[in-house]
Amino acid sequence: MTMQEFHALLELLAMLATDPRTAVLFALLIVASVSDYRSYRIPNWLTFGGAAFALIYKTVIAVSPPTAFLLAFGGLFLGFLVMLPPYALGVMGAGDVKLMAMVGAFLGIHETLQAVLFAFLVGGIAALGFAIIKGKLGRMLHNAKNAVYGLVASAMVGAKPEARIYAGQSVGKLPYGICISLGTMGYVLGRQLGYA
Repeated sequence: MTMQEFHALLELLAMLATDPRTAVLFALLIVASVSDYRSYRIPNWLTFGGAAFALIYKTVIAVSPPTAFLLAFGGLFLGFLVMLPPYALGVMGAGDVKLMAMVGAFLGIHETLQAVLFAFLVGGIAALGFAIIKGKLGRMLHNAKNAVYGLVASAMVGAKPEARIYAGQSVGKLPYGICISLGTMGYVLGRQLGYA
């Protein structure tokens, strides 16, 4: 470990100790991951309570409260909006959408997209690993191809897209809240250490 990396690590630990917003976000993400792993559900009290905390906290500590509130609310809305298409396609649950919206409220409008990209990257790797472990990689790739073809064909003829994968064709359930949590924490830690 170089001296620069050591200083970045010390700054990270100081940030976690002095910034309750990041510590609360990480705690909520860990609870959401455990809940999603155990029951494939993320409780509303966690997502709504976390979003309310983020909106209030960012507004109260800000130099310009109206601007801070708008940025936090914009992040919440962006996190919600970006996750709606996968939810509409049946790829993820409503709890995952609400969890990403909560993350957006914590990160604000400028950093939410990066967190979403990290979450999608972790989710893609997890889905591939899950399919390989289950011995269903071919089925997953076939489902993805059919979904893309269905969306393209629907768009070409102007029909409502239908890309849902039915339970008999599915390779299984992946607790995507864990992917959102790992992606978000990876982004926040990477940004703090100067990598993201």
